[in-house]
Amino acid sequence: MADSAVTRRVLQVEHIAMKTTKKFADVEAALERNVLQLDPEIAAALANGDEQRATELDRGAPLFIFLKRDHCALLQVTGRPRKALQYEIGNPHTASKMTRHRLPAGLYAPLRVVLYEDETGNSIFEYDKPSSLFSQFGDERVTEVGRYLDAALESVLRNVAE
Repeated sequence: MADSAVTRRVLQVEHIAMKTTKKFADVEAALERNVLQLDPEIAAALANGDEQRATELDRGAPLFIFLKRDHCALLQVTGRPRKALQYEIGNPHTASKMTRHRLPAGLYAPLRVVLYEDETGNSIFEYDKPSSLFSQFGDERVTEVGRYLDAALESVLRNVAE
């Protein structure tokens, strides 16, 4: 029988909520115009060890949408339809700049952002601040990328919300 060990730590994470009076459909459309769907060729270039090609393909875009989950559909079972979407947002090239130093940083890359409509019709983004997630690994190289993601994510979401 193999030996195993489990460690536990309590983390302090900064949670961000950004509210706008814009309609949900308008915010969704603006987000998807401002943050493009991930081109799978970027990840393929990285997997082939071609960092230069990955840089060319991302064309300086800090973030991409990896995946969009429709939580609205999941709520149909309650009989109370709601508007809620979860996005996985990030950049595989940026993620590789963390995971090359600390593989467990991959737990939080890409980042998760939820967009939902509240009871009053406002649209709200919520997410955990990247640097507060990545700082737990105790590696300044990883935390520095987290701070870059703080600024990139906040900038794009503010732009969409305004």
